[in-house]
Amino acid sequence: MSCPFAPTQATVPSTAPLATRLADAFPEQVTTRHRFVEDPYTVREILRRAADFVPDNALKTVIPLASPTLRRLAAARFSLPPVLASASGPEHRTVRRVAARFFSPARVAAQAEPVAALVRSACAGILPRLTAGEEIDLAQEVAGIVPPVVVSTLTGVPNPPHAQLKRWSRDSLELFWGWPDSARQLELASSAVDFHAWLDEAVEHCLEEPSPHPGSGPVPGAVVGLPGGQNLFQALDTADVDRDRIRSLGYFLVIAGQETTAMLAQTVLGTALVDGVWADCADPSTGLESSRAVVTSVLAQASSVPTWRRVVVADTRVGDEDFTAGEHLVLRLSGGELGEAGDASLAFGFGLHRCLGAGLAELEATVILHECAKALPLIELLSVPDWGHLLSFQAPHALPVRTRSAA
Repeated sequence: MSCPFAPTQATVPSTAPLATRLADAFPEQVTTRHRFVEDPYTVREILRRAADFVPDNALKTVIPLASPTLRRLAAARFSLPPVLASASGPEHRTVRRVAARFFSPARVAAQAEPVAALVRSACAGILPRLTAGEEIDLAQEVAGIVPPVVVSTLTGVPNPPHAQLKRWSRDSLELFWGWPDSARQLELASSAVDFHAWLDEAVEHCLEEPSPHPGSGPVPGAVVGLPGGQNLFQALDTADVDRDRIRSLGYFLVIAGQETTAMLAQTVLGTALVDGVWADCADPSTGLESSRAVVTSVLAQASSVPTWRRVVVADTRVGDEDFTAGEHLVLRLSGGELGEAGDASLAFGFGLHRCLGAGLAELEATVILHECAKALPLIELLSVPDWGHLLSFQAPHALPVRTRSAA
């Protein structure tokens, strides 16, 4: 359990690393600092009672950082003040109200065809290589390429170069939600500092750029007119959100807005291949509905974000359970009883802090699976997927595939 992104062999969502008892999935340095809440009713009540259970720890490191790591971050003036998922009260409501306009149901629904076009393009490039006998990783070459483009399209906020984005995203997830040793922390902190510096420049650029012309954007035909003719950072600035909090939102939007959706798509693709429903998902008439069913099942059993955190404000009680002020809670959102019941209702949280990107993540994962299955009907996985997990994230590391041998 010393590896910060601990690998676990699994074949289907029900055997994902965080599908069973949460406390068994983490080392002592994590379990001694957190109380794990498994019961769906209790989790829902905790999330509903936003004044009693606050998100102050939602975007803080799972374990204390070593002194050299703290010095490295401080020297770079690394700062991520509370915003959106980690904020409460009026500040949270202001940012959420602004951000919600960029992820409205109509704007999300209009991404279906652009997402399909991106997947078809990726698969068209992959198919000749598969035909020639090459092995392809669907996690990198399909699941990972769509979400960053879509989030950038919807928000008007640019991404760094793709390889850099993926490295920064994974490093930051590990730094904040993993349990790296002190040497690894320093490596991750240097990566976080580089990302933080890039974001400083990106925020300034976004605030200074002229409003885009309606219909412009990185995905052709993707509905682009930005709300009010402003990108997300400009809209937050207009709402008097200070630049430090804009950068903080950008930090986790660029990461969570695309990396967790890519993780979900990876799990969905792997599940369809392993569980023998790939052909169902490829069907031109019913494949989209079959793909949606796979996504719902994965969200219930093995979401890419199967837990989230809260802090207890004051001694209180939920049902038969007592909670003590200052306790750090890890709430199950997917797997466990929820997985057994096929209940995906908590997969994106509940209440005031429910994920704004829920509809977008479901749409992307569904369309990615359907289009990939249509375009690559004759593929098979080379090996059982290895899963990686952090405190609040899990996904297969890779999905190596090849063209099926003729029977």
